[in-house]
Amino acid sequence: MPATSSYTESNRDNKKGKDAKLVGRVNDAYGRIPPHDIELEEVVLGAMMLEQGAEIDVLNILTKDSFYKEANAKIFDAILKLSTSQQPIDIYTVVEQLSKNGTLEEVGGAYYVASLTEKVGSAAHLEFHARILQQKFIQRQLIKIATEIEDRAYDQTSDVNDLLQFSEKSIFDLANGTIKTQTRGMDDILKEALQRIEDASKRTDGLSGIPSGFTTLDRITQGWQNSDMIVVAARPAMGKTAFILSMARNMVVNHHVPVLIFSLEMSAVQLINRIIVSETELPSDKIRTGKLEDHEWMQLDAKIKNLEGGKLFIDDTAAISLFELRSKCIRMKLQHDIGIVMIDYLQLMTGPEEVRGNREQEVSTISRGIKQLAKELNVPIIALSQLSRNTVARGGSNRPQLNDLRDSGAIEQDADIVCFIHRPEYYGQMQDESGNSTQGLGQVIIAKHRNGAVCDVNLRFRAEYARFEEWDSMGQMTGLPALDDSGSMVQSFESSINSMPSQIPNMSSSDASAPF
Repeated sequence: MPATSSYTESNRDNKKGKDAKLVGRVNDAYGRIPPHDIELEEVVLGAMMLEQGAEIDVLNILTKDSFYKEANAKIFDAILKLSTSQQPIDIYTVVEQLSKNGTLEEVGGAYYVASLTEKVGSAAHLEFHARILQQKFIQRQLIKIATEIEDRAYDQTSDVNDLLQFSEKSIFDLANGTIKTQTRGMDDILKEALQRIEDASKRTDGLSGIPSGFTTLDRITQGWQNSDMIVVAARPAMGKTAFILSMARNMVVNHHVPVLIFSLEMSAVQLINRIIVSETELPSDKIRTGKLEDHEWMQLDAKIKNLEGGKLFIDDTAAISLFELRSKCIRMKLQHDIGIVMIDYLQLMTGPEEVRGNREQEVSTISRGIKQLAKELNVPIIALSQLSRNTVARGGSNRPQLNDLRDSGAIEQDADIVCFIHRPEYYGQMQDESGNSTQGLGQVIIAKHRNGAVCDVNLRFRAEYARFEEWDSMGQMTGLPALDDSGSMVQSFESSINSMPSQIPNMSSSDASAPF
C-alpha cells in the first residue's frame, strides 16, 4: 500500500481476523472468508470526510454494496446522500445524516465515524484505493454467483438449459453493472476526433466508415459508422438476408474488412451456398445437387477464387443469447479484429430469463444490449428485424414505416439508422408514380438516420441469384443530397421520421464494386 496511509501492513493483517469475525460472512463449507479489506474501507471513508471534493472520484467507482463491513456501507450511504443533496461532507455532517437515517448507533456511534479520519494521512491515492475495493467486491460477487450455480447444478430437478441461462445472465449482469466508462476531457476527445478526420482525408473513397459496396448507399451513410446500431427491417421474402450477404461479400472481397455474421435462421453452409450462387451465377438447384456440366464446373472453379482467403466468419448458433453473442463478438474482435457484425435476425435471439413471456420487454432488452455492444466493440452492428403485418394490411404502396417494426418500439429508439427493404414488384406494383418500371427494383428506405439524411436508395434485386447490386444508370434515388464537382455534398438534410422523400432529377451511378 502507498505510504500516504497512516497504518501499516502488519497492523492491517493483525486486525483482519477480528473484523472478519465481527462481520461473520463465511462463504463456503471450508470456512473461507470472501475477499475484503476492512481497513482500506475505513481509509476510503475517512479520506472522503477529510478532504473536500475527495468523494467525487469514489462515488463514480463504488456503491453501497462495494463495502464488506455493514457499518462502513451505511456510512458510505450517508455520504452519498449528502453528496446528492450538495451538502458539505465532514465528520459532523456525516454523523448528523446517520442520525437522520437512524443508523448512527448501528455503525458504532460518533466515535467510530471520527476515528475513520485518523487512519488517513492523505487522499492522494484515494481513487486507486477505491478501485481495489471494487475489485474485491467483484470477487465476492463472483463467489456468490459460483456458489448459486453450484447449488443449482446439484439440484437434480433443475433444468440444464435454465441453469445455463441463469449462469450467463448472472455473469453478464455483473459485467454490465461494474464496467463504467471513463469520463474524458475536451483535449483528449479533440485529439481523437482530429485523428479520425485526418484518417478519413487519406481515404480515396471519401468515406469515414465501413463501405457497403453500394456507391449510392455509401454516399448517404458515408459508410457504416463505428459504434452504430443499424437495423435493416423488411417483411419476409423481401431479401433481408440477400442484402447483408451482398454487403458482406463486397466488404470482404473488395475492401478486405473482416465480417462476422450470426445466422440464427440458416446454417453456415446454406449461407455459403447462397454466396456461391451469387458469385458464380450458377443455378441454386445445381449448386445444391452438384449436378453441374463441365463448363459449369470450370465457371465455379474460376469464380470461387474471388472468395478464397476472405475473412468472413459465420456463427449459426440457434436462439443465441445476448450474453453468448457478446462473448463471441469480443473473442472474434481480439482474434481477428472484426470490422463489422451482422445479426440475422434480432427477433430470433433469446432474452434474459426474467423477461421471457413478455415479448416486447424481451426484444427491448436484446435491442439495448446490441447497441451497448456496438459501443463497447466500437464497430457497426447490423441487425435484421421483422416487420409486422401492418404493411400488408395498410394496402396502397405497402411502403413500410417505423411503427411497423415488430415486437418493440425500443428497436426504433436504440438504432442509429433504420433501413427498410421494399420491393414494389412483390406487391404487384409494376410502375412507380412517375410511370417508371419497378421490375427488379429493391428500395432501401432510410427512415431514420441519426447523423445524416433520410432518403430512398434504389438497388437492383437479382432474384435468380439472391443478390443486390447497383441500379443502372437510369435508376433514381429520391431525397439524395446534391454533389459539387469535387464530390462533396452541397446540401444538408435534417433527419426526420417517416417523412416522404422528395424526388430529384435522375443521377448516374458511378461504377460500384463487383455486384452481389
